[in-house]
Amino acid sequence: MVNKQFSNKRFGWKILVTLIGLLIYSTSIAPAIAGQSAVVFMYHRFGESDLPTTNIRLEQFEAHIEELTSGKYTVLPLPQIISAIQEGRELPDRTIGLTIDDAYLSVYKEAWPRLKAANLPFTLFVATDAVDRRSSRYMSWDQIRELVKSGATIGGHTASHAHMVQASKKRIQDELAKSADRYQKELGFVPEIFAYPYGESSLKIAELVEQAGYKAAFGQHSGALRKNGNSFYLPRFALNEKYGDMSRFRMAANVLPIPVDEILPPDWYITGNNPPLFGFTITENVKGINQLACYASHEGQVKLEKLGDTRIEIRLTQPFPKGRSRINCTSPAGDGRWRWFSRQFFTEK
Repeated sequence: MVNKQFSNKRFGWKILVTLIGLLIYSTSIAPAIAGQSAVVFMYHRFGESDLPTTNIRLEQFEAHIEELTSGKYTVLPLPQIISAIQEGRELPDRTIGLTIDDAYLSVYKEAWPRLKAANLPFTLFVATDAVDRRSSRYMSWDQIRELVKSGATIGGHTASHAHMVQASKKRIQDELAKSADRYQKELGFVPEIFAYPYGESSLKIAELVEQAGYKAAFGQHSGALRKNGNSFYLPRFALNEKYGDMSRFRMAANVLPIPVDEILPPDWYITGNNPPLFGFTITENVKGINQLACYASHEGQVKLEKLGDTRIEIRLTQPFPKGRSRINCTSPAGDGRWRWFSRQFFTEK
């Protein structure tokens, strides 16, 4: 009888220790996994309905702000997000960054007042030539300085909003140097974050951007920032009238990354084999990856081949068309959330 009681007590202690271990796991490990990523959104114009492909309607934008200030998300300045990702520091789950490209006047008139009222930080990527020309639909340097004084981050975006993949090395270097000179003269500093115009880039272009002194650069392919990702090809979810509805916005705001490595093709500029072999290795055991699906912009859903436990490869049946193409891969992450990995390619014209 004594032995049986002792056995029951020992069994009870085992259950208690197991429960404590599960509690520790759920309160420390799970947040750590979620806290290793962030979602960044990209806007261009606000309330300019004559240009719907780069515009967000004001009622859409106001709904986005209402969602972001609902208490579910943490909107942080982009430099803070990037440094945390690069240094492996924790971020709150559902961390969001807001970016705006091209310094259109509607940013100053429509977006900034709403963001300021909501106390939401943002980054403005400025292509300097249009501002220098004093184009009627662009902000002035005085207006940009107002944004800087209010706490906005300024990012680099070349001088002429160049198609960088179609430019020579010298032209790219000149674009980066010219814009840097204008930032320094007008703002008193050179930005540390860059955005590729049109999201077009390559390994060589990324190297030139890094050599110019930038610490990170963004494309226009969708997905979440993640630890160990390429700091000079960071993803953003593009928003416009067509892709700015609340269902898509909420979905994107809750996206988690697919942890991948050994990505093929290694370059985003396609000059040789077309279609290229596309593949990647999944580096962590994440929920729902067995339901992974990939979609090519020119082909629709594509067939996946799993090599071993972690290697995914795709055999495209059609070549990429000339210009920009994308491949998006997604899998359910549980709790209504999705994991996402994407690449934008540019095929030589």
